[in-house]
Amino acid sequence: MIKKITLLCLAVSFIFYMILTPGCHRQTTNSDQINAPEIPSQENSSGSSVQKGRQLGTRQAGTTRGYGRRANGRGFNRGAGFSLTEEEKDFVDIETATARYRSIKSTLSAPGKIKAQPQRKAIVSYAFSARVAQIHVQLGDWVQPGQKLITLESEEVGSARSEYYKALADFELAKVNFEREKNLYDRGVGPKKEFLQAESDLKVAEANLEAAEKKLHVLGFTEQQVETISETHQIKPVITLYSPIRGKIIERNAILGAMIDQTTELMIILDPTVLCVDADIYEKDISKVKIGQQVEVTVPAYPEEKFYGTIKYISDVLNEETRTITVRTEVKNKDMKLKAGMFASINITLNHQDQALSIPAECILDDKGEEIVFIKKGDTFLVQVIKTGAKDNGYVEIIQGLTQGDVVVNKGNYQLKSKLYEEILKKGHIH
Repeated sequence: MIKKITLLCLAVSFIFYMILTPGCHRQTTNSDQINAPEIPSQENSSGSSVQKGRQLGTRQAGTTRGYGRRANGRGFNRGAGFSLTEEEKDFVDIETATARYRSIKSTLSAPGKIKAQPQRKAIVSYAFSARVAQIHVQLGDWVQPGQKLITLESEEVGSARSEYYKALADFELAKVNFEREKNLYDRGVGPKKEFLQAESDLKVAEANLEAAEKKLHVLGFTEQQVETISETHQIKPVITLYSPIRGKIIERNAILGAMIDQTTELMIILDPTVLCVDADIYEKDISKVKIGQQVEVTVPAYPEEKFYGTIKYISDVLNEETRTITVRTEVKNKDMKLKAGMFASINITLNHQDQALSIPAECILDDKGEEIVFIKKGDTFLVQVIKTGAKDNGYVEIIQGLTQGDVVVNKGNYQLKSKLYEEILKKGHIH
């Protein structure tokens, strides 16, 4: 009898346990739903609302993480906003700027090196062995075209002058003889044979004189100098070299009394008022570059100063190792601050865009590879993901994300970003 009563009590206890346990489970679940942040729901194909993910603490990977974060955990949802408390307003110094249309130039940057302009550089040398007799200029002197540079003594020059004088004398004699024989022949007194012989001698003498004169030109004598030689009849083994261009003596290797040959560079003249900047442009940017485009040049020696020029040459050969082409810019150097051999940076103006929606560059922050700004609407700050374009004079073109008149934060935005992350953690119940 006692055993039956005991079994009956156990059965009743089991039934009460089964009845009361589901209720407790439901109560716990409801409590969790009240404390957890609201999770967006969506309708399934049958029209019923389906909750996305789980409650806080059991959230599935890839679902919305708290305030303002995107579903993939990267970047911010558009329109996420927050406000500052009165205490935070006293602490954070906020300044704003307005998105509006400004003139923005699109540029392409590249590293380069300053070089001498090939047409404004000359090497002074001599094609034959000689001795330096006189030096008329010093290192650093400015010279004009035709100005005396150096006088040389050369055996070749002496021989060439002597041959020229002999050829000139033979020509003058042959010319006189031809005129005499022609006069006799025309009057019927002289024989035709003598006339023809005189004519032949004159042509030979003229050819020899021309050959001797050309040799003087090869040695470096000008037409005017040859004419002077023919008038003075002075056989001096000297020749004076003159400046072929206007420029500055940047190198002088001539030493008084030294022997030189055809391999000796006596002087180098450079006109530094115009220089070149050779820059390497990557293959992908070749289509953007054209002759005549304006270029802005900066050098480490004068970081705050800008020099301007235009593209004069684009190489036709691609460097297969670096996948770049050479673009040459001609730059005016009136103040002589630029020096050949300097490293430089160039900014090629690709277009002259009249108007583009833009904001100051300091308004833009980076967030995991995305560019964001804070828009101020009353006392609320909204985070906005944007896409940018050209940069010019401290302003950045806005391609997507803002409209004209939007007020964006350009000072205090780093503090706002910290505040935003704080709000995200609070909304996600992450302490």
